[in-house]
Amino acid sequence: MKTTSRSATTTDPMFHGKHTDARLDRAAVWAGLELDATKRNLLAEFGAWLAREGVEAGGVGPDEAPRIVDRHVADSLVFAGGWDAAPPRVLDVGTGAGLPGIPLAIALPETAFTLLDRSERRCRLARRAVRVLALQNVSVEQRDVGDVTSLWPVMVFRASLTPERALAVAAPRLEPTGCAVVGLSRSTEPEGLPDAPFGTVLDLLHTAPGVLDSASWLLTMTRTDERTEDGNPA
Repeated sequence: MKTTSRSATTTDPMFHGKHTDARLDRAAVWAGLELDATKRNLLAEFGAWLAREGVEAGGVGPDEAPRIVDRHVADSLVFAGGWDAAPPRVLDVGTGAGLPGIPLAIALPETAFTLLDRSERRCRLARRAVRVLALQNVSVEQRDVGDVTSLWPVMVFRASLTPERALAVAAPRLEPTGCAVVGLSRSTEPEGLPDAPFGTVLDLLHTAPGVLDSASWLLTMTRTDERTEDGNPA
């Protein structure tokens, strides 16, 4: 199964070649990531899989195939711009078809990624992608983020919750100095940002022109207070 998938994608010029590599590299450099040929190939394979199986299964919209590299794969990589050093663990909340978790896991093979979604159908789709790409650092869990009791060094939210809800969900579930990265709008600068929850600071990140096919903004929230194991202020 894996061999068939990979041979099918390597001939697709939409996802393999210098143009695709350049687009992935621009996002990676902005986010402080390093891509080698193996990582680029896996990212391209994931893009081709999204265009094929992801679209068919409803994981991405039917009109997204021509812009999957910029709008989904490279866009996922820029989430790494929200932290200074590769974290040991990342929780991707509302992962859907594996975004942004799978592209980040490809770029950061030493980091353990947990992809979380409450939909059984979306979890099956994400698990399928993990199997096709043979990723060893990714697990998929079907449950609601409200049931998560452990603390995390990094949490990411890409179009899964409103910014206000994402910050409220992440605040009690971050380790001391941990951070949450929330995807905001594309093209239009966001207005009326939410207030920072107690014990946190917020920062708005804007990708430089030319990094993606259009401007994008990320909101980061970093814990500043010491916390107990149950996530409450010490």
